[in-house]
Amino acid sequence: MPVLRAFIYLFFTLFLFIPLVAILLTALTGDLVNIPGAFTSIERLTATVGRVAEKLTAEHLLELVTVQRYLDATRNSLLLSAAVALLCVILTLPIAYGLARTALPVKWLIGGLALFPLILPSFIAADGFMLMFGRVGWATQIYQALGGSGVPIDIRSWVAVLITQTLTFSPFALLPMTANFKLIDPVLEEAGQSLGAHRLLTWLTVTAPLAGPGIAASALLVFVITLSDFGAPVILSPRQFPLLSVEAYREMSGYFNWAGAATLALVLAILASFFLYLQRSVLRRGQYAMIAPVAGRRGIVTDRKVTMPLFAYALAFLSFPIALVASVALQSFATTWGWRLLPDGYTLENYAEVLSTSPAIYNSLLLGLGALVVSLVIGAGAAYLVVRGRMTSLDFVGNLPLAIPGVALGIALILTFNSPPVKLTGTAFLLICAYALRRLPHMLRTTAAAIAQVKRDLEEAALNLGATPGLMIWTVVAPLVLPGIIAGCILVFVTVIKEISVTVLLAPARWGPMSLEVFRHLLRGEFYLASAMAMLILAIVAVLQFAAQRLAGERALF
Repeated sequence: MPVLRAFIYLFFTLFLFIPLVAILLTALTGDLVNIPGAFTSIERLTATVGRVAEKLTAEHLLELVTVQRYLDATRNSLLLSAAVALLCVILTLPIAYGLARTALPVKWLIGGLALFPLILPSFIAADGFMLMFGRVGWATQIYQALGGSGVPIDIRSWVAVLITQTLTFSPFALLPMTANFKLIDPVLEEAGQSLGAHRLLTWLTVTAPLAGPGIAASALLVFVITLSDFGAPVILSPRQFPLLSVEAYREMSGYFNWAGAATLALVLAILASFFLYLQRSVLRRGQYAMIAPVAGRRGIVTDRKVTMPLFAYALAFLSFPIALVASVALQSFATTWGWRLLPDGYTLENYAEVLSTSPAIYNSLLLGLGALVVSLVIGAGAAYLVVRGRMTSLDFVGNLPLAIPGVALGIALILTFNSPPVKLTGTAFLLICAYALRRLPHMLRTTAAAIAQVKRDLEEAALNLGATPGLMIWTVVAPLVLPGIIAGCILVFVTVIKEISVTVLLAPARWGPMSLEVFRHLLRGEFYLASAMAMLILAIVAVLQFAAQRLAGERALF
């Protein structure tokens, strides 16, 4: 166990803490600081500390308020994230209430549509949005046929980013609110109605206040996810609407401005961490005790005057993400698609080309398996130490990557491993470690939940019979927690397949995965090939995510 603990902390030190220190020092000095190289000798460490002390300045941090582009990027990111969070809550609140507290027709269908955007990466949603609302998009053609002129929505605008992110991130507001509404005791609502209050008044004065903390926490979660998103903004956001994630990427890969990239990455990480902490604080403070358990169908609204409008609204709203994917799917089979509602012809050549000429699928599988192995060793080991060793500090460290946006982490790793003696930038190994670090919380949570269900008596019995701790874990604990481990492995693999922010910064030329290939096709204007590769990603993600949910043994939310 001491060896496992030391190995886990070494991994987090090398790939999380040192990179975070690296972006801080680069932002404060304006120069690359080779932290791993500094510890190769006392002389180098002394020289590095002296150079850092000599160059220490607040000049680059002050650029956040003196450089207009940085100031605009910070303001725009905060406003856009707040707008997406607010829209997600407002638009999905009726659906969440309908799923939790009413007898919606074909609720299984609404629930399935509600989960659908979870498999949809934002950069693929952005591709679908362009197909719908571009100059020759089918939605634009319908709009013009109805008497409109021009395009209904400019696809290179903040409005396009807002709509795409709202549709993509809506489940992160809808699912927690649905669970929250399910926990509210219907006795409280029935008491209000028995005192003569109208159903709407009861909802406003009883249900909404009880659900308030959960709603606020859902909004903050969407805020953090939107703030960290890179896929939709880099494709749809215009230059005159800078955002932190995109500008940090451009400073690093376009201008090679180390100080500017580090400064923006640092701000992005601090903002995301703060709002994630705020979200968890709201959740903790908003907990309340149930007066009585909700049993059966008690409290379920069956009035068709309520359920039918909710059903129609849910279908209308949830059909938009389906339309985005349907547009990408149609283009993936198209020969050409111009001034017509449907493609001029259909072919499988787009799929044949990406399957035969691109190594992206092979690369994604190898990179995903590599990240899976690393996250399995680190995540499962950390989960056991957290549950059995009660190492709460390790639990905090293991979940810390959730608060670090992908762009910020990618920049931090480049700054850390860009110089000898540990020069890993441009290698598949660094990308694998970045993937594993980003997705460790998935493995940690699923495995920890499975270990918590195993009684300690079984482990103590094995030890009393002479088994070593390692043998006991392998023969007793591992078989019992295997479903949770497999579910965590699948979730890691699924999220790695979809990852774009870390990928565009760290992927070597020879190791471009599927997500990067879609991004490159879009930049080169090869939209048909981009759509074919995007549909392959969606197919893999959909199958594996469904398998993960079944293996985890999760109860149906709806």
